[in-house]
This record gives sequence, structure tokens and C-alpha cells, in this order.
Amino acid sequence: MEKRKRVILHSDLNNFFASVEIALHPEYAGKPLIVCGDPKLRHGIVLAKSEEAKKYGIKTAETVYSALKKCPDLLLVGSHFHEYKRYSEMVKAIYGRYTEKIEECSIDECSLDMTESVALFGSGEQIAERIRKEVQAELGVTVSVGVSFNKVFAKLASELKKPNAVTVISEENYKNVVFPLPVTQLLFVGASTAKTLASIGVRTIGELAKVDETLLFKRLGKRGKQLLTYARGEDNEPVRWQKTSEDLKSIGNSATLPKDITSRAEVKRWFFALSESVAARQRAADVGRANTVHIVVRNERLEDFTWQTKVLPTALCGDIAKTAFELFCKHYPEGAKVRMLGVTVSGFDHHIEQLTIGETLGGGNAYEKKERVENAVAKLREKYGYATLQRGVVMEDAKLNGFDIRGQKENSKKDE
Repeated sequence: MEKRKRVILHSDLNNFFASVEIALHPEYAGKPLIVCGDPKLRHGIVLAKSEEAKKYGIKTAETVYSALKKCPDLLLVGSHFHEYKRYSEMVKAIYGRYTEKIEECSIDECSLDMTESVALFGSGEQIAERIRKEVQAELGVTVSVGVSFNKVFAKLASELKKPNAVTVISEENYKNVVFPLPVTQLLFVGASTAKTLASIGVRTIGELAKVDETLLFKRLGKRGKQLLTYARGEDNEPVRWQKTSEDLKSIGNSATLPKDITSRAEVKRWFFALSESVAARQRAADVGRANTVHIVVRNERLEDFTWQTKVLPTALCGDIAKTAFELFCKHYPEGAKVRMLGVTVSGFDHHIEQLTIGETLGGGNAYEKKERVENAVAKLREKYGYATLQRGVVMEDAKLNGFDIRGQKENSKKDE
């Protein structure tokens, strides 16, 4: 029997956080808008922006202060993660009308296996169009959908036309569509990898597809072979729709900083901000405690350095951030520039004995007390938004996210 051709969709909700805020508040429609931290204090970074805000050159992760300089009339909206999660679930319910094989890549992106669905609902492109129209009509947000024969090209296709579009990369047209594109548009090709590829004359995906595998392995190791597979359209990774918590080997988060930093106080605050996300995802995934903390540091020359250490099993933000910062101070030269930071935890154990860090130090049930506090904070944030409660270390009277909070507030008053 002839093997059925795979039909894979990748969905990417457009400007998702901003789109949800506009769907909830129609009066925001048509205005330049950003979702940020506490809009009253007018500090933090841009988490999402509307299409109108994009026209002013506003970028995700830049400071609110910088965004306001580009557009003084910018509408600042606080974040409401419980609403974004609710909308994400409603969107997935729409996907579920066409397939049960849904892999959540992030809160606003999913891979969908429609191989068995085309017999009922039409071609991959037809299904993608139905999904696009239903999401917009029923929820008031938009989605760009890529259609292809593997996950990598489906994701790439979803990025080619935005917002609110369907793009097809097929076995017949992929060389014409994909090969002329810059190699940086391929999954996992960042600035550092692109620089390495450029040194051997590779600047497009098509040029990468023709490179000798031995040369690529010599320059990039196993990752080079993986990139070659992606470029040639030979990716056969399945849509992992039955993922369980046991499948998760690690949970991490990283951020490219708005500008290079050298202050260890700033580094510490970034580690706490990143560890908040890691610990929250660890709780949500129900993977138990982790016994290893990893960090990655990228300098201004785009060189990456990684270190890791074993820890007493934990799922607490404070433990993760403290360990990450200690690793940084131990290994990274003081005063050296930092371009990017990342934190990852691994070594999960569902069945760990309830021997807490506090007990091992003679502190009774200190771990459980800290855990209850973090859980309570998480519930408040889920209900009222992330900016409701912030750690003191993140809000200390110093530079955060590349600008001075006090200076920004003073400048903001002048703008008003």
C-alpha cells in the first residue's frame, strides 16, 4: 500500500497578547498598543504590540520608555496571562475540530498533523483556510498558518505571510519558495550560526542544502547535520501530540538583552526574571523537582558559554535563580559584557522523597513554606496579571531591562 503523504500545519497567532486585549476591549482597535508590565508606572519591556504599533518600529522586548519615545500616543496595556491562556485553549478547541494530533509549541503556536484529516475536510490548504476564518470570526484574533509536508517547512511557511494568512510549501514548490530565503529563516539558525555558515559561503537555505555534509559537521558538529536535513526538506519528526510530563527532559528560558550589560546586579535581576518563568512552567508541567541547573551566557561577540551544577531537588524560583547567579559569578569574568542569558533546569523526579532543602539544613518544613508562597503568588498573577506582584530583587532601585526605572518615570512625567 502506498504510504500516505504527510500534511502538517503550523499555526502562529498574530500579535497574540495584543490581539486578545483588543478582542476583549474593542475600543482599542486601530490604535498603536503594547502589552507591558505595570502601565501606570510605565516601565518594563514590550511583551507584544499591535500592527499599528509595529508601524512605529516598536519591537518586542524593547523598553517601554524606548517605545514611548517612538510613539508618545502609545496605548499601554497591562498583561493578563489568564486571558491569554483561556484564548489559547479556545483556539486549540477549534484545531480539535479537524485533528486530535495537536502539539503545543508555545501559548500561541501549534503543530498540527492533518494527514488523516484531508479525507474528511479537504486539502491541507483548505483546512488551514477554514481554521483561519473560524478563529477570526469566533474569537476576534487572527492566525497565520503554514502548510507543508514536514514540521520545519510548515513553521517557516507560517512566518512568510503575516498577519492572517495561509502559506503552502509543498514537495513540488519548496525549492522555488525556500531555497532563495536567507539561511537565518531556517529553524535554529541564529546570528552566530549564520556567521559560521557565511564563512564557508552559505547565505541562503538553498546554498546550505548543497553543502558537503563532512564540511558542515566539521564546522557545526551534529547540529550541522540537523540543519542540512532541515534545508533539504528531509525532516521527518512527528507531531508529538501525546506528550506527557515524563517526556519533558528540561525546561528553560532565555532572553537577548535590550543592550549589553556588565553589572552583576543587573545580571542577578535577569536571572530572577527568567527563573520566574522556568519555575512557573515547571509547576504547570507537573514534572516534579529538578536536580540540575544550567545557564548559558552570550557575550558581545556572540560567543556562548554554558555551565551547570547539581542542586538539592527544587521547583522554586529563588533556588533556581540563586544557583544560576552563583554559576555566573563563579565562571564569567567580572566586567565582561553580556548579550544574552538563559536558565534551564533538568533531572526531574516525580517520585522524589519529601526531604526538603529546609529539613536537610535543620530548617523544618522551610521548603514547603516557600512552595506555598510561590503557588499563592502564581494564583494571584493568573487571576490579576503578572504585574500584580513582583520580587523585590527585580524592582530594586537600579537599572533594569537596560534603563533606569526612576529616570524613566521622571521622563514619562515630562512627556505627559
